[in-house]
Amino acid sequence: MRRIALLGATGSIGKQAIAVVDAAPDLELCALASGSSDLGKLAESHGVEHVQTGGDLTELLERAEPDVVLNAVVGFAGIGATLWALERGITLALANKESLVAAGDLALAARERGGGLLLPVDSEHSAVFQCLERSARESVESIVLTASGGPFRGRSREELADVTVEDALAHPTWNMGPKITVDSATLANKGLELIEAHVLFGLHYDRLEVVVQPSSIVHGLVRFRDGAALAHLGYPDMQVPISWALTYPARAATDLPQLDLASGLTLEFAAPDLETFPLLALARRAGELGGTHPCVYNAANETAVAAFLEGRLPFLGIADVVEAALDGADGAPARDLDELVEADAEARRLAEQGMPVA
Repeated sequence: MRRIALLGATGSIGKQAIAVVDAAPDLELCALASGSSDLGKLAESHGVEHVQTGGDLTELLERAEPDVVLNAVVGFAGIGATLWALERGITLALANKESLVAAGDLALAARERGGGLLLPVDSEHSAVFQCLERSARESVESIVLTASGGPFRGRSREELADVTVEDALAHPTWNMGPKITVDSATLANKGLELIEAHVLFGLHYDRLEVVVQPSSIVHGLVRFRDGAALAHLGYPDMQVPISWALTYPARAATDLPQLDLASGLTLEFAAPDLETFPLLALARRAGELGGTHPCVYNAANETAVAAFLEGRLPFLGIADVVEAALDGADGAPARDLDELVEADAEARRLAEQGMPVA
């Protein structure tokens, strides 16, 4: 029996993970965590002893002693649990991309010391991981991440000036939480994934591509030096990468439909519009600068998205706030988690300073 600690149990990933565990006879939940929601009924219905709302997640993990940590916490708050699992060699199923964006160097060092598995749950990185299995890394030419384009694909900056929160949350292909859905609308989500891919797969940024694939059928591609490319295809459903990570390497069966190739399926690809959606280019800039610049990008974006969802910032203002924070930060590398926390706090302060006066 494989014991799963589920962090972020009441979010979109958490709810789907519970469905995956319920359907798998060799998986069981040993711990549940949420940022603010009461977990009493959920824990009782699944016989989970170790439960925590808020607070230091590593304390919960110490008590639960899981075989796998599924980190589906949203934002910077998930980093401590990531480092805890990696340091101890415990398999980490990672849906908290901020752990690698903001704390990439610290996470890689922890994984090297702990020697455990790091399995991505983001659909794009899961796809790339699978395409890379059993391939020599020197044979890889580049990695291609796909983006749906979000609800505003094809619009100009002028057409985005007055979009509402409701408009931004109307994603055409994926069902996600509000923060990641807004990130998809701005392409910041793809920017975070670009930095995450650099950390996970060790390729320089000039070998990481992003293309728009509106139907979200192609989740990722790997180009090889001989001219071939391998792609991972399937309907957009997060239960697939969640199940893959939790049951790795078994690839357990799911009840999800197979891709119907005879239905007239057309795969369309296009370059992203970096002028209308500058957060993707800003992420590449932050990643190439290195140090704590990716942390600054993440923190400023979290702050700006929260302000947009609260009605304090227009949609186009999100990128402006992030760019100003990057310009104002020194980006010095963090030697430990305490220094990273300081960089994160300073970036959030810079982001708040960059908000327009009401």
